[in-house]
Amino acid sequence: MKYFITTPIFYANAKLHIAHVYTAVIADVLARFHRQKGDDVFFLTGMDEHGNKVYKKAQEAGKTPQDFCDQIFQATEKTWKSLGISYAKFIRTTNEEHEKGVQFILQKLYQKGNIYQKDYKGLYCEGCEKFLTRKELVDGKCPEHNQKPVLVKEKNYFFKLGDYLPAVKEKIEKRDLLIEPEARKNEVLQILSQGLEDFSVSRESVKWGITLPFDKKQTIYVWVDALANYITALGYGAKSGDQALFNKYWPADLHLVGKDILKFHAIYWPAILLALDLPLPKKIYAHGFMTISGKKMSKTVGNIIDPDSLVQKWGSDAVRYLLLSQIPLGKDGDISLEKMQARYEADLANDLGNLLQRILVMLKKYEIKPVAGSFDFDEKKFTDRMNKLEINGALEMINKLITDGNEYLEKRKPWELAKKDPRETEKVLNNLYSRLTLASSLLKPFMPKISEEISRQLKTLDPKPMFTKFIL
Repeated sequence: MKYFITTPIFYANAKLHIAHVYTAVIADVLARFHRQKGDDVFFLTGMDEHGNKVYKKAQEAGKTPQDFCDQIFQATEKTWKSLGISYAKFIRTTNEEHEKGVQFILQKLYQKGNIYQKDYKGLYCEGCEKFLTRKELVDGKCPEHNQKPVLVKEKNYFFKLGDYLPAVKEKIEKRDLLIEPEARKNEVLQILSQGLEDFSVSRESVKWGITLPFDKKQTIYVWVDALANYITALGYGAKSGDQALFNKYWPADLHLVGKDILKFHAIYWPAILLALDLPLPKKIYAHGFMTISGKKMSKTVGNIIDPDSLVQKWGSDAVRYLLLSQIPLGKDGDISLEKMQARYEADLANDLGNLLQRILVMLKKYEIKPVAGSFDFDEKKFTDRMNKLEINGALEMINKLITDGNEYLEKRKPWELAKKDPRETEKVLNNLYSRLTLASSLLKPFMPKISEEISRQLKTLDPKPMFTKFIL
């Protein structure tokens, strides 16, 4: 079975922070889980490199926009590699194949009569790269970036969104397009019930972008450019006509996004796809914000945590685990280094690491050749939770498997049992060995390197510390 999963493409105005990593790690865990099931997985991520914000940042850095984007890409690639993000493709919106694909899409929409030109005046937030209505402002400012939008007057091209809103609403209500969690679906339906204006697909004042194919004086609006990546990455609109990947993997099985960009993905993007006579994605899942002291993490605001520094402190797999265990998927969650350190010591160093070392030492000491032991664990329930994106619930099941093992160890005390009942000692240690073997397999999507090392130690009975103390 095929499984096509995507992340948003991350904006190239600055180095990635931990909230971007959170999205990528969730997607990677799901991709690895489906590969483990035997599915044919295509995992797409990438970088959104056009727009005024990138252009200005490049000017500030004394670089050309392309050189600036290349620099951000190199840093992103390094971070993704260090965290084991196992994507099939990393798309850049400055790639020629993408640019041609986007132009093909806009030309097709224009020829079908879905695009028209008009004068426009509106409030534009450069941080969001989008127009805002006055009712969306808080104290006259963008609620996300805490800055006043600028009044923009331009002659742009617009997409006839209104023609497709009834169909989009029907698809959502009939669950042909799944939007999760349920609260996000209700949010989208509320927006649709209030009505939406047609949206701009071009800008005449933006210098850094893809040229509109039917009007060389305008560039394609950065959000339309970015959304198109989900199909251009599969070859849609390619000049060569090679759409084998598109025919194989589209529609997407899951668009994983942050809740702040849900409107673009759940309304604008489906409307564009309907206009192109293309199938809609099967599911859009909008996760919550990662906050620090209650405020959303943002490169523009500056309250960010560098993921590379965390990898240096705890290692890549531990960082993956800590991010996923800190925040229930779909909800907002406040994080801190102190909370992550406490979780690291409790779950990894003490529970998992301690249990593994003690069992391996005793197996070796008592010269026991381990065989499968028996214990209760509902693997079907675990799989169901992963399929439903209940990642935290799945992790809780793994943690319970381990904590129950520690409790069982303390209750049965095999170090004392060995003095009077070697056969019962063997039974107890086989039970615990089997728990760890299963835990290692279940942890593979979450912590691939640690899972592999646990498996190696279990096979060789060669205990080596995997978790070291880190003092803040």
